[in-house]
Amino acid sequence: MLETADAIIAAEARHTAGVYPKRPLVIVGGQGARVWDIEGRAYIDCVGGQGAANLGHAHPAVVAAVTEQAARLITCPEIFYNDRRAALLSALTAAAPPGLTRAFLCNSGAEAVEAAIKFARVSTGRTNVVAAMRGFHGRTFGALSATWEPQYRRPFEPLVPGFRHVPFNDAAALAQAIGPDTAAVLLEIVQGEGGVRPADPAFLHSAQALCRERGALLIVDEVQTGFGRTGRLFACEHFGIEPDLMAVAKSMAGGLPMGACLIGERVGELPKLSHGSTFGGNPLACAAALATLEVICNEGLVERAAVHGAYLLERLRGLDSPFIRDVRGLGLLVGIELKTRVTPVLQGLQARGVLALPAGATVLRLLPPLVITRDDLDLVVAAIRDTLDELVSHATEE
Repeated sequence: MLETADAIIAAEARHTAGVYPKRPLVIVGGQGARVWDIEGRAYIDCVGGQGAANLGHAHPAVVAAVTEQAARLITCPEIFYNDRRAALLSALTAAAPPGLTRAFLCNSGAEAVEAAIKFARVSTGRTNVVAAMRGFHGRTFGALSATWEPQYRRPFEPLVPGFRHVPFNDAAALAQAIGPDTAAVLLEIVQGEGGVRPADPAFLHSAQALCRERGALLIVDEVQTGFGRTGRLFACEHFGIEPDLMAVAKSMAGGLPMGACLIGERVGELPKLSHGSTFGGNPLACAAALATLEVICNEGLVERAAVHGAYLLERLRGLDSPFIRDVRGLGLLVGIELKTRVTPVLQGLQARGVLALPAGATVLRLLPPLVITRDDLDLVVAAIRDTLDELVSHATEE
């Protein structure tokens, strides 16, 4: 049995594919917005499973749902009907933005985006997709073709043809890009990986109008922003946007792997066998997702994200540091653009008991569970302040 941090790190490093830049930290437990390493040190978790832990860790409702369902039925492919799947589909489409009355269930955000691209193409009979610069939609070939960042794309070119990128929030460029061969426009409401950059409402409304005017479908990627993260159940609700297809995942099942492509009325009937997934819609994930949705809606976590997110933004904007260029976000999806590289800041925060994410080379991203307390947010702000003060001190000494 591997009992020490060094032994676990060595074993994992020896056998893993090596594609992840790993931090030398072994996480073995979690509760709410806290996680613990193998040596018993506690951390405030602002990584939040990269957005998959909106309910925090080990939420009792999810634990109970998974335990009960695992003892009854774990897997059931969609060639059969299932009670948990039917309940989830009913609840999910009822909670979704208007018009999204169907759903394809899958296992991840990239899969949800792939499904949306395929459904847009088969429904419209067109092939091209317009996406945004700085956008991130996943690493499978269709999703990667929609993703803008060259470092993700270049090793795997040629990618799927027919994808075009325009500047985010540039309605004129978007209008020029949508032509008679455009099947869909694919956008995030807040670009997470691209630096935590919220969309201009006018840009989103222009995208929706252009799609309806020119026969394209509007795909909204809510993989990171969905399920209460931004202070609405889905971020598009802030702006009255009604997507034709919407990709969701991450926190959908309380941390279990699950995603979905929600399907609107402008999408025609999909041909049988045009898409599928062995594990998609399995009863275990459906039970977890149903419990998660009930908790988010019944325990006021959407409103909590709005209130706590506004508080966190206010506190961060009040920091007086020469290293802060900008603070932006929506709800509890928050980015701090720095005038220095983010890696030393991440390391300083970890040393102070806070785990956070980058969003590019110079943006610190915070994705705390929606259950985080205001006291913990104060501790996060204090850790950021102290880390940046330390950087100033070192810069002065040099």
